[in-house]
Amino acid sequence: MNKKDIADFKKQFKMNNDLLKIKDIFNVYIMKESSEVYHHQSTPFEMLEQEQQELFLTNFKKVLTGQLDQKLFELKFQRNIENSSQLILHQAILTNDTDEWKGHMLDLVEKMLKDKQYEMDIVVTFIHGEYLKPTKRSNEETEESSRDAVYANPFILCSINKTIDPKKELLFDYVEKEFKYHFVVDPVINLKVPVGGFLFPSFTDHAADVNHVLYSAGKAYELDYHFIEEVLNAEEAMTAQDDKIVFEEIVKDVAGNQINTSILANVFDEIQRVVEENEEPDAPKLDYRDVEKVLTTSGVQDVDRQKVESAFKKVIDDENYELKATSIVPKYTSKSIKIKTKVADISVCPQDLRYVRQMHVDGKLCLMIEVEENTMIEGFEMIPEAIFNKVKDEE
Repeated sequence: MNKKDIADFKKQFKMNNDLLKIKDIFNVYIMKESSEVYHHQSTPFEMLEQEQQELFLTNFKKVLTGQLDQKLFELKFQRNIENSSQLILHQAILTNDTDEWKGHMLDLVEKMLKDKQYEMDIVVTFIHGEYLKPTKRSNEETEESSRDAVYANPFILCSINKTIDPKKELLFDYVEKEFKYHFVVDPVINLKVPVGGFLFPSFTDHAADVNHVLYSAGKAYELDYHFIEEVLNAEEAMTAQDDKIVFEEIVKDVAGNQINTSILANVFDEIQRVVEENEEPDAPKLDYRDVEKVLTTSGVQDVDRQKVESAFKKVIDDENYELKATSIVPKYTSKSIKIKTKVADISVCPQDLRYVRQMHVDGKLCLMIEVEENTMIEGFEMIPEAIFNKVKDEE
């Protein structure tokens, strides 16, 4: 799924939407002390009160919120796995029997509880629904509606939410005219901030892909690898942060640990050009041939394809690995590059990095920034100063 696919699916989670049919909602309460299922309950979604439906719809949108390769990850299922979650989910999607569907969901919960101790009580929510997509646009001339023919894509969405201890409060009773201690024993389920979840199957241009699952982390870059590998039986994910680190290590292996800002700015320019010229909905990827071309065009010396291929194999043990271009270039239109020194921290845009230089001035290491006009500090205009001391004339 790309960004557009996720956005299209996410916006369906709203009240009175005839393109989204949620059949059942299944809640499972897990106790932290025993890591056991304390209670589970299945209800037809349409039987919930409207306020409850709105709470859950907001929760499901939260599961689908976040940047790809940071918080959301399209994962490929592992092959040749006994009791595969891919098979469990596929069987669950195909069944119309509620009890059978619940049984499949409890199989997944059982995997969640194996060799896992949760720090708080959690509630796992599953929904079984259909995502309807019109096959064509409305025809005003023939009064033919786009809703007359639709694709029906069944799906399962899971949301994992922690519980919050209720607040102890002091209330004032207007009738009795007295202060009362108020304490609710029942825990509160935090639907506003899911700690994980997934969508099966993945959707690409509204077409289902049962070989992939969309995993949602609780926070950006904080992946639950036990859930990914042992519960979903999916392959390990590479985050945007991981791709960035891999790219940095490859460049260091090829060009050395030191690089000037002009060449680094050229590298970011070249990668950004690849991103902007890409016409596909998916983010462009760079293999070792593309990286060799980027580094050569950017002015890095002594670069050849064999050296870059060797660096790929050394850093990630896969010379055929492809890096997502959008992951390795900083946000191009914002001050996304942070330069930290003992004296000051500076933020610059990638294209402006070439105006920042590290130089030796009068034997001192200095960071210099080229500017187009005088700089203002606290309302005062800075006075330009000479960077070299004049040599005294010999007497």
